[in-house]
Amino acid sequence: MWAGPATAAPADTGSSSGSLDSGSSSGSGSGSASGSASGSAALPLPSPRASIALSVAGSQAGKPYEWGGTGPNAYDCSGLVQWAFRQVGIMLPRTTWEQATAGSAVPFGAMMPGDVVIVNTDGSHEGIYAGGGMLLNAYGPGVPIGLTPLSEFDIYAIRRFF
Repeated sequence: MWAGPATAAPADTGSSSGSLDSGSSSGSGSGSASGSASGSAALPLPSPRASIALSVAGSQAGKPYEWGGTGPNAYDCSGLVQWAFRQVGIMLPRTTWEQATAGSAVPFGAMMPGDVVIVNTDGSHEGIYAGGGMLLNAYGPGVPIGLTPLSEFDIYAIRRFF
């Protein structure tokens, strides 16, 4: 079940818990950065628009997959991504292949929640990175919208639209 975006920033695809718990991450709060390096750097956080797009996509969890579906009752993978980003004023192309070349390319190590991840060796599927090694996606026929471990896929491209 969708519990909201994970708050860890870069991809941690080595482990997956099967569910997201937005209260389980550590290191949040206020403070200031000092000029000294202590072996770890502050992790970038997703933009507010990316977080909202991820949350609205998550609100569709449990709805059915439908080839060519663009909502609001059913979606295919690119339809879910396009719909979620449209809710925050970001207009994306319609298909996975078009979205794979739009926006800005993101290196694997810089992926953060809200990035669009295009997967499979031919770039035929996509979802929104939810953090914690999980992809929020409309997986396919018979599988409701939900989270899938990113480790189940070959990453084709990562795109950022914010």
